[in-house]
Amino acid sequence: MSNKLTILSFVALTFACLAFANEPKPLQDFCVADPNASVKVNGLVCKDPMKVQAEDFFFSGLHLMGNTSNPVGSRVTTVFAAQLPGLNTLGISMVRIDYAPWGQNPPHTHPRATEILTVLEGTLQVGFVTSNPDNRFITKVLKKGDVFVFPVGLVHFQRNLGNGYAVAIAALSSQNPGAITIANAVFGANPPIPGDILAKAFQVDKSVVEQLQSKF
Repeated sequence: MSNKLTILSFVALTFACLAFANEPKPLQDFCVADPNASVKVNGLVCKDPMKVQAEDFFFSGLHLMGNTSNPVGSRVTTVFAAQLPGLNTLGISMVRIDYAPWGQNPPHTHPRATEILTVLEGTLQVGFVTSNPDNRFITKVLKKGDVFVFPVGLVHFQRNLGNGYAVAIAALSSQNPGAITIANAVFGANPPIPGDILAKAFQVDKSVVEQLQSKF
């Protein structure tokens, strides 16, 4: 009997861990976000369902090209719960990414989501790095119609390999996946991370770190 209880306890614990590994499942048909609510929860407060309209489940604009006139040469247009209230609690979202010639979506992570990307126009080099200790760099060149997946939490990037503009659409497994751009987080932290810490971490002179911090 004790062995059976041990096995049952282990199974229950396993399923509990799986349940908490992703966003909670909705317990109602929908929970349209109410941006005017003063209450703070893990997500967004639900709008009165009797006041919900079709517009709450609608977003228009992904056909519009993003402005890529910036230092990295890319623009991400997000469709998260903040832009599409009907996504609240549904655990999914999407983005459009525009790339100038040779522009890139620089190395970053999504702490709360796996990303699956489809190239609509152009040719992209994409890649991600596995976690410690291997830190394997996995990369591929994608063309129009190709699909690639970036596992949750791993550092990844995309780069336009052509002289023309490129476009991709990506879906993410969270209503609010978050994004941590590595260079911005490390060298643009507010207040700054002490230069001697970064100098030792990157094995460079402190003056190099200070120069990089001045750019962010």
